[in-house]
Amino acid sequence: MQIIGFNFEKIQAERKNPSKEKIQVKSNINIISIEQEKLDIVKSQETLKFNFDFSVEYTEMANISLKGFVLMLLEKEKAKDVLTKWKKKKISDEVRILLFNFILTKCNIRALQLEEELGLPSHVPLPRISQQQTSYTG
Repeated sequence: MQIIGFNFEKIQAERKNPSKEKIQVKSNINIISIEQEKLDIVKSQETLKFNFDFSVEYTEMANISLKGFVLMLLEKEKAKDVLTKWKKKKISDEVRILLFNFILTKCNIRALQLEEELGLPSHVPLPRISQQQTSYTG
């Protein structure tokens, strides 16, 4: 099982009215579809295309939507199992964890760039240095 491709197909970011209340930020990943992709990379394996939607919503203030796909190379039996389970909208933990971690990495980086450009607060906590952490050993 190996990720061999990734691409954004739609990037949308919108800043609305500034919120006077405390801002609530929610992020979400949704797998829209899984389909077999015809690639002649490795004859003994199958390529599956996972179409996804990643969103970050700021309460009444802004939203960011990223849509794209991930190409994953799987053994033929594993690919068949993934497609069979997907008919019930299920994904095995083994595939889901690898897939979601990859999507989160790519989308969080892009969302942070868009938040910076729109002047929005970060949707993930960034590391900060406090007074107690200033000792340097080098």
